[in-house]
Amino acid sequence: MSKVYRVAYLVSHPIQYQAPLLRYIAAQPWIDLTVFFLSDLSTRDYLDKGFGVGVKWDIPLLGGYKHVFLPSFWKNDRISFWRPFAYGLAKHLKRGRFDALWLHGYANQANLRALAIAKSLGVKVFLRGESHLSSSGASATKLAIKNVVTHGLFRLFDGFLAIGTLNREYYLSFGVPEDRVFMMPYAVDNDFFRAKADEAASLREKTRTDLNLAPGRPIILYAAKFEKKKRAGDLLDAYIQLSADGVEEPKACLLFVGDGLERPILESRVKALGWTSVKFLGFVNQTQLPRFYDLCDVFVLPSEREPWGLAVNEAMNAGKAIIVSDRVGARADLIREGENGFVVPMGDTAMLSERLRILCQRRETTLAMGRRSRELIAAWNFDADLRGLNQALTAVVDGNAA
Repeated sequence: MSKVYRVAYLVSHPIQYQAPLLRYIAAQPWIDLTVFFLSDLSTRDYLDKGFGVGVKWDIPLLGGYKHVFLPSFWKNDRISFWRPFAYGLAKHLKRGRFDALWLHGYANQANLRALAIAKSLGVKVFLRGESHLSSSGASATKLAIKNVVTHGLFRLFDGFLAIGTLNREYYLSFGVPEDRVFMMPYAVDNDFFRAKADEAASLREKTRTDLNLAPGRPIILYAAKFEKKKRAGDLLDAYIQLSADGVEEPKACLLFVGDGLERPILESRVKALGWTSVKFLGFVNQTQLPRFYDLCDVFVLPSEREPWGLAVNEAMNAGKAIIVSDRVGARADLIREGENGFVVPMGDTAMLSERLRILCQRRETTLAMGRRSRELIAAWNFDADLRGLNQALTAVVDGNAA
């Protein structure tokens, strides 16, 4: 491409899932990308509210792309509507002569102020958020107010970068014209997760032995934060139903990877059962996660509210069968019912248990679903993100609608 687009991206802090994508975009000769962060908290050891423990990511979050940490009033060690309260973006947008400002979400004062600043400078503004129509836990009154406010707010954006089908439908439901919505899929670094899972395959039996898991027993995996909205307890309930009499342990094993406030509650339930087939492994960092994706036979995400669920992408790269609730945003694009997994109604532990029983008893079916997962996720990648971003820039900045 002959034209170079100058793109500014504003996001709260360096995010482990986004860093590889930002490097990928910045490597393109037709995009001059500068990332503006409101906070640097994730670049050091910090308390992750969802995990409830200190986290220090073991993959590089910076490097490979231009970035600026904006100064802020007060401390920038917390992410909320009001914090960080950063300043200085207007100066950078003026000096940088950017063609477009890309915002990650809109539900905080920093992004709303950035929207106003960009509009006053004549800079086109794109929104890439995560919402879908069943991802909110707000009351009916709050939803009614949001409906009115959001209709008006969305008129101010020049384009929308949809992470998936349900996110696209969300924008359209608020009156956004179809020609202003561009697909920019929520993808992970497929090459990284595939390579790490392939490496882990040679150590699979060692990992099984280290965890004291009997050879040949199917393994069910949960890898997420232990928050109420993730409903890890539903998975435990469904697993218990796999027992023939509620006393004898199921033939399958259940691994919980992650941490959070709900973990002690589930651990106490398992302790009361006296079962050794359920194991809590705590927080596992990015480079080690693929060991457990490779080890498992089926990955489960039973959330009540899940805008997307990038762990689904990760598990699919390891070639695994997937079960998600009907509230998980990724379901519409990544799950083919009966092909690579199942979608179950949120909270229906009986159906979840029945689906688990199928996958734990029919090994060939489960393996075939895993192969299909890997096929499907191959196209949900950073190249597709670039295509969507290119379409948005061409249509909005140049006025060349498809």
